[in-house]
Amino acid sequence: MFIDNITIHVKAGDGGNGAVTFHREKYVSAGGPDGGDGGRGGNIVFRVDEGSNTLLAFRYKRKFTAENGANGQGGKRHGKNGADIVIQVPRGTLIKDSESGKIIYDMAKSDEYILCRGGRGGWGNRHFATPTRQIPRFAKMGTKGEEREVTLELKMLAEVGLIGFPNVGKSSILSEISSAKPKIANYHFTTLSPNLGVVSIGEGRGFLAADIPGLIEGAASGLGLGHDFLRHVDRCRLLLHVVDIAGTDGRDPSEDIDKIDRELAEYSPELSLRPQIIVANKVDSADMESDTVRRFKRRCEELGREVVYVSAYTGENLEELVRVASRTLSTLPPLTVYDAEFTPEDEVIKNTAGVRETTVRYDGTKYFVEGEWLYNFMGQINFSDYDSLNFFQRVLNKNGVFDLLRREGIEEGDTVNIYDFEFDFVY
Repeated sequence: MFIDNITIHVKAGDGGNGAVTFHREKYVSAGGPDGGDGGRGGNIVFRVDEGSNTLLAFRYKRKFTAENGANGQGGKRHGKNGADIVIQVPRGTLIKDSESGKIIYDMAKSDEYILCRGGRGGWGNRHFATPTRQIPRFAKMGTKGEEREVTLELKMLAEVGLIGFPNVGKSSILSEISSAKPKIANYHFTTLSPNLGVVSIGEGRGFLAADIPGLIEGAASGLGLGHDFLRHVDRCRLLLHVVDIAGTDGRDPSEDIDKIDRELAEYSPELSLRPQIIVANKVDSADMESDTVRRFKRRCEELGREVVYVSAYTGENLEELVRVASRTLSTLPPLTVYDAEFTPEDEVIKNTAGVRETTVRYDGTKYFVEGEWLYNFMGQINFSDYDSLNFFQRVLNKNGVFDLLRREGIEEGDTVNIYDFEFDFVY
């Protein structure tokens, strides 16, 4: 079974709480506070698995929770950090926000990505001792780990995609020009999942090719298998459009070209503009002087596409096909790598979903803003860094904190306190 689109739920571990303890030892008076800090919660880490090309591993396991950090202990002992959860995915997997569909990260960029960070451990009471507060009976709680629901979408990293109607010989060609060994049989929809193969062009060089199965008329609307696999063509720099020049299934190769072109355009206008080489297969059984072949040649000239006549059965001209594909690839831009569409502000708001309640109270001198999401968010901010402060301000604005303060009657110059961080409100 081939699975290339699936939704999972992930949660990083919570940070451990700081300890409230005091040093007690014989002959040591006033030992003072010695509460240790809580451990950090485990992260949710995505890692590329070069040996897989499907998301089948997520068919039965769709919830992943990292370990919480341990609480701090007496004697200034730090709580154990929570273990990370490592989720392995094929290279080329897109991590998307399941609600908005925005891209969070493209696993084609790197081998590893931390999606959700574990909560920070809370400080033990020893951090709160001062000359005037020598017996602090409180500590800081750990922050919550990030939590979210994401959709994993696999878009293979093949540079060359073989497209065309069923039974035109795509799998046969791939098996002859590469190391791939796909299932080959003389009936439609033999191929039920994309097949990948490395095509060698000598001197240690080569390119990755994929046989994209099941394209038929209406594929972009969901008919056949093509709709499910058109996404794997997205990254291909070059398309090898395979047609049956012999018309063994009673098909007209000229019409087949136009039909597949329409499906590509309906799925993605950008994809329809991707460079194509027409691969006329089965020349060993074709009448090259027939009206059908003459009409096919005229149509290719009208489209301005290069044509390579091959036979997957006899191996005729397959080396020429590899040379033409390699030469064309050298003139094309690199593989598509998708940029993140999720902003850092979106990250914070998404990660605080369900716990975004904010309260404002006024004690006559200053406005106090509180909320569980704010408490967790404050632990991510470096208040001595200008950029970090700007990010903090943008999140407050996007989360409606400033609007809430205005509704409560705040005026310019009034003091705002958010968990001991204070600033003057400016319109």
